[in-house]
Amino acid sequence: MPPIAVSVEKLTRSFNEKQLFEEITFGIDQGQKVALVGVNGCGKSTLLNIIAGKDQQDEGRVSFQKDIKVSYLAQSPDLSGFETVLDSIFDPTHPESRLLGEYWDLVEKEDPTMDDQLRVQDLVSAIDERNAWDYEYKLKEILGKLGINDLNQTISSMSGGQQKRIALAKALLDEPEFLILDEPTNHLDLDIIEWLEEYLASQNLSILMVTHDRYFLDRVCNEIIEIDRGQIFKYKGNYAYYLEKKSEQEEIQHAEKAKAKNLLSKELDWMRRQPKARGTKAKYRVDAFYETEKKAKVDLSKANMEIKLAGRRQGKKILELKNISKSWGGEAIFTKFSHVFARGEKIGVVGQNGTGKSTFLNVLTGEIAPDTGEIDQGLNTAFGYYHQHTIEEDPGKKVIDVISEIADAIELDDGSQITASQLLNQFLFPPKTQYSQVSKLSGGEKRRLQLLKVLMANPNFLILDEPTNDLDIVTLNVLEDYLDNFPGCLLVVSHDRYFMDRLVDHLFVFDQTDEIQDYPGNYTDFREIQDEKKSGKSAKKVPSITPSPEPANTQKQEGKRKLTYSEKEEFGLLEKDIAKLNARKAELEELLNSGESDHVILTEWSSEIQTINDTVDEKEMRWLELSEIAG
Repeated sequence: MPPIAVSVEKLTRSFNEKQLFEEITFGIDQGQKVALVGVNGCGKSTLLNIIAGKDQQDEGRVSFQKDIKVSYLAQSPDLSGFETVLDSIFDPTHPESRLLGEYWDLVEKEDPTMDDQLRVQDLVSAIDERNAWDYEYKLKEILGKLGINDLNQTISSMSGGQQKRIALAKALLDEPEFLILDEPTNHLDLDIIEWLEEYLASQNLSILMVTHDRYFLDRVCNEIIEIDRGQIFKYKGNYAYYLEKKSEQEEIQHAEKAKAKNLLSKELDWMRRQPKARGTKAKYRVDAFYETEKKAKVDLSKANMEIKLAGRRQGKKILELKNISKSWGGEAIFTKFSHVFARGEKIGVVGQNGTGKSTFLNVLTGEIAPDTGEIDQGLNTAFGYYHQHTIEEDPGKKVIDVISEIADAIELDDGSQITASQLLNQFLFPPKTQYSQVSKLSGGEKRRLQLLKVLMANPNFLILDEPTNDLDIVTLNVLEDYLDNFPGCLLVVSHDRYFMDRLVDHLFVFDQTDEIQDYPGNYTDFREIQDEKKSGKSAKKVPSITPSPEPANTQKQEGKRKLTYSEKEEFGLLEKDIAKLNARKAELEELLNSGESDHVILTEWSSEIQTINDTVDEKEMRWLELSEIAG
């Protein structure tokens, strides 16, 4: 049996008069990779900070294996104490790091002295002796994979996302035996996330991390710990297994509560019949009574987030982009891009950081004007823009005031009205939280409040820029259900592959060129094609969403082949099959919105929807191929 890397014993912590967890106990074995999950505000980041020694518990203790090396990546790391990337990366307590740091400093000097040159020779000898060049190789590999190339860049000039990547590189380069990660995928490119999950999965180290990325969780972790109602529950296995076992756990809890309530009535009758003087009663029986009472009165009610906001009607014209172009500093970001948005269209926007995705969104909404081209917006088109960075409210303002300033009441999809307080309650802000200050909300709760503000404006064209950052998995599932049935247009930038795969019909792909590619399919489809190209295999041909203009050469058109008899039959059957599959999908979506609480059934329905989506994608691809031949 592997030794325990960290032991948490009877840990208790309260925050702003709210008890986050009480007397929780668990251990993580050496080599175990654990994901910590729970709703926003339940104390996940606080627990990580306590284990990492960055925060104090009210009671209990945390014990690490003797001499184990621990690295910690905070959700929002603070690198303000460092001047440059080089300063922040090299650890003076790490022998190889210290030698290489001094060596690089001297090598990059513009005008080295004779003493500097002699010192470089001594350092080379010392590095050879310690075989530290291997460390340098690893350092360059990790920095390169994380997109950190300029080691002399000042920390003050870098964005929060860039600083997070530097902090992640530092955590990995420390060669830890126990790694603590708080939302490691936030602000990372999709390519970097995929590299990181492969790297962590292959390393022989213990990991405890908070993440909302379900693909990342599944591929890295082998155990899930959930914080729920101040207690912890452990589940061996991946996310799907966790959902299944969580459902079973809830059934057991409800059965235990029912049993305790039956027993409590008998014990209560016994307590009443006994003399009032406690000393005359059997102490063990009295203690058992209070323990039974505690079990019988445990609150197993679940607060489920709901989104029932009505969608504003869209006109025939929604938004048309006509040859729009934009440059920054003389460098073209995108050139002569055209697209006509259709009702119900759901588009993902992907590309590395710095390729212009956020600029494109700002051009669409009119926050930035294009250099050339025309944007023709429909009269009834109303944008809702959820920015990737939390919009800071006045920290002294009450939560309910943030919403009441927009509207005291709003119409739901069934025509009824709901007050600001009721709406907040649906978004998991109970009355006590509604009348507390914004400053007392967790990072995830602030993001959820920002999402509510955007949806309250009743948009019919939603633009979501990194919507999954800091939101818990429960909130994401509800948001995905809402967006799946959203009747308006959806444009989403996200590094969450699960989120993208479930929602989008096609992608706008940004790369290092100034051309935006329009790719038909979700992110996984796109990635498979990219991998095939890299491996040198012939990628399957993907038809363009925008039909190509008719070729001018009529001689070539005359030689174009026609559909065979069997292909004509297949073409007709495909339309019927797609219609049947979409009808079944609609039935399943209604079932998912019916209020069913059994996680096993919900998982089965969700799996069937995913299978239907995959099948429809295949059939639609074949239909497009045949329709091109048919003309």
